[in-house]
Amino acid sequence: MSRKALIGIFIAAFLAVFAYYSFIQVIPKEIENEPDWQPLNLAIDQASNGEKYILVDIFEVGCQWCRKMSREVYPSPTIRAILDRDFVSVKINGNSESLITYKGEEMMEKEFAALMGVTAFPFTVVLDNEGNVVDRRRGYMDTQSLSRFLKDALAEEVSP
Repeated sequence: MSRKALIGIFIAAFLAVFAYYSFIQVIPKEIENEPDWQPLNLAIDQASNGEKYILVDIFEVGCQWCRKMSREVYPSPTIRAILDRDFVSVKINGNSESLITYKGEEMMEKEFAALMGVTAFPFTVVLDNEGNVVDRRRGYMDTQSLSRFLKDALAEEVSP
């Protein structure tokens, strides 16, 4: 075998190994203790029946801070206790063209994100049991910040 062929085989093998390990890191892993994410229209129905608020996590697929919140913040016991007791959880892809229903109107998820005032990801919105915005926050929140945000949203009175 010639020297050029050996170098070519070596480079191809290196690239194959590199590609394999790169792809293995981006494959989503199941997150333990993740909230039970619901579609928005079902969440509004559940919230109105159970007198709960709705937490809407608006994310972007390539957003590292969104993934960090999904992996570390939402599964934490503190946040899960608050969500399970007082909220119905919804996850919306802020760049998706998938259709959702909000207040009887069908729209794309990215249109819903624009309606909520999303300017960056992650974006967290708290809705009352009728789907009205109670509070919203842009950016990453750690467990303590999200806990405080949720408790403050629960304490606020929705003005008509």
